[in-house]
Parts: sequence; C-alpha cells; structure tokens
Amino acid sequence: MKRKQFLKALGLGSLGLFAAPKMGQSEPKGPEQLGFNHLPADAGEQQKIGKMKTVLHKANSRGHANHGWLDTYHSFSFANYYNPERMGFGALRVLNDDKVAAARGFGRHPHDNMEIISIPLSGDLEHQDSMGNVALIQEGDLQVMSAGTGVFHSEKNKKLDQEVRFLQIWVLPNKKNVAPRYDQIKLDRAKMKNNLLQVLSPSPNDEGVWIHQEAWFHLGHWEAGHQQAYNLKRAGNGLYIFVLEGQIEAGTQVLDRRDGLGVWDTSKLELKATKEAKILLMEVPMK
Repeated sequence: MKRKQFLKALGLGSLGLFAAPKMGQSEPKGPEQLGFNHLPADAGEQQKIGKMKTVLHKANSRGHANHGWLDTYHSFSFANYYNPERMGFGALRVLNDDKVAAARGFGRHPHDNMEIISIPLSGDLEHQDSMGNVALIQEGDLQVMSAGTGVFHSEKNKKLDQEVRFLQIWVLPNKKNVAPRYDQIKLDRAKMKNNLLQVLSPSPNDEGVWIHQEAWFHLGHWEAGHQQAYNLKRAGNGLYIFVLEGQIEAGTQVLDRRDGLGVWDTSKLELKATKEAKILLMEVPMK
C-alpha cells in the first residue's frame, strides 16, 4: 500500500485518538491522529529457514510517538507511523504498546469490523462504550470487543497519580457486520507459570475469550531454562511471538524485551526461556 492510499484508508472504520482532558478541561475539538482498518500487506524483512519463514521486529525498530499524554510504540503501521513492509502479520493488524499519563486517555471514538483486544500491563484502565458497558481493567485482566457494525468507546486512566500501560491489539475478523460484543475476564496467572495459558480462541466454549477469527492467543511466565514447543492449531496459520519481559529463544532466534518474531509455513516452534520471561503468543491466519 502506497502512502497516499494509506492516508485515504484512515477514514475507513477509523479510530480517532482523542486525548481525554485533564480534570476541569473541556473535550478537545479534534483528533491528534487517526488509526485505520484495512487489509494487511505481505510481511517484510523476511527470512526463510528450510520451509519455515520468519520475520523479525526488534523492539528498537518499532514506530514511536510521544504525545505527552500518550507514549506509544507500534509494531505495525498505525496512525502517523507508516512502513509499507509492516502492514500487519496475517490477520494481526495492530500491536500497540501504550503508556497513558495519569487522568488522561482516549476519548469517545468509533470502531467497526475489527476484533479489539486489550491486555493491561500495569495501572487501572476505565472502559465505557455505546453498548452500555462500564468496566475497569487491570493487570491480570483481558478485554475483547467485537466492533462489528459499529461501536463507540473510550479508555481512560482511572488513576490521578499513576500511569497505565497496556497492549492494544487489533485482529481482522472473518465475518463482517456482526453485532457488537464486549467481554472481559480475569486470568489465572498461576497457570502461566512455566506453561502457556490459552487466553483467546475462536470458540465461546473454549478457554479464555473468543473472537470472530481462527486465532489463538497464549500467555506464559517462564523461569530461566524452561522450554516447550508450541504446536500450531490450524494449517495455514502463522505465529507471532512478542516478548513482554526477559529473553527467550524461538527456534534459533534470540528475542529480548519487546522484540517480536513472526513464523509461518510450519506446524511447530521450539521455545526456551534463556532468562526469566513473560511472553505473548498470537496464532492467526496468514490469508
């Protein structure tokens, strides 16, 4: 996608990133930047090792924007960060690593036809939406919203004296114009210890939350030396590994804090914690 086409796409199913005002201030009149929904391009920076293909995204190669109230890193093209070789990984469209200042946040804005997952890393994030949901999400929680035919929501730092950090993840759905839906769960963090806890799947009857896509997410908190294999659940899917903390080996690739690695054209990947590590695995369709 060319830069001009990319900018035009900002108006399609867009997310307006409004800075929520400080106490006593009025709402801002316009967005500081815009996100977007569109089809991903092929992954860039690719390598081929035997049959398995990989794409490596080092932490310091991500897009970065600091708006004062919002300090954010983008693994894939988003808002004012545009890289034609980073338009997503299969159905995984957005992976934003956000830090929001005390008493600030994202004002009311729209989404449509996108599966949106929020994973708080620290602090308290308050969610409100046009479906009538008002919720507080904290570390150890996981939130999902199917935007479908359209929904408005806001996300604000509930604390007046502490920043909030969270991952904002968008996955392209396999069904369009579904009824909007919200869900939130508290994770059993004990089950992440030297394990991979499933936190998202395509089925409402499975462990974790569910979305309209053949995708599976897992979280792990591993001691140094722990190793295990991840077996992909669906042919044609790829796996994106994101290191939250610590260091791991994924196949032969060493990944440090906030590094990302995508692998596809394989059914299995060997993983090992070379230091104590927290990891997020996102298995998604590649087409």
